[in-house]
Amino acid sequence: MIREELGRIFSWEERHRRVVARLLVVIGSTLVLDVLGTAAIYLLERHAHGTEVKTVGRALFFTTVQLLTVSSQIKNPVTPWGRVVDVVLEIWAVLVVAGSAGAIASFFQSADARR
Repeated sequence: MIREELGRIFSWEERHRRVVARLLVVIGSTLVLDVLGTAAIYLLERHAHGTEVKTVGRALFFTTVQLLTVSSQIKNPVTPWGRVVDVVLEIWAVLVVAGSAGAIASFFQSADARR
């Protein structure tokens, strides 16, 4: 059973290329969003009273953690537009995780259907 599953993963058929291409698009898009979100959070929050985002590094940390876990050690943004950016990052994170999980599940489901 384990040998069959590993064989599915390490073979390189058309369906493998499709799922890898989809995941690479998701990763690339997320990296672009990470850069844009970092710039937006930094520009919107750096001078706000009560924010912990004072440097680009803190903004990058906050944005990346929001995209990966939908939580952070840094307090949520304090400006209204910073909060909008935060919500967009959280929505993206949930949709990407769900979409990626679906693509991977579909990959393995189609392999089971062929047997």
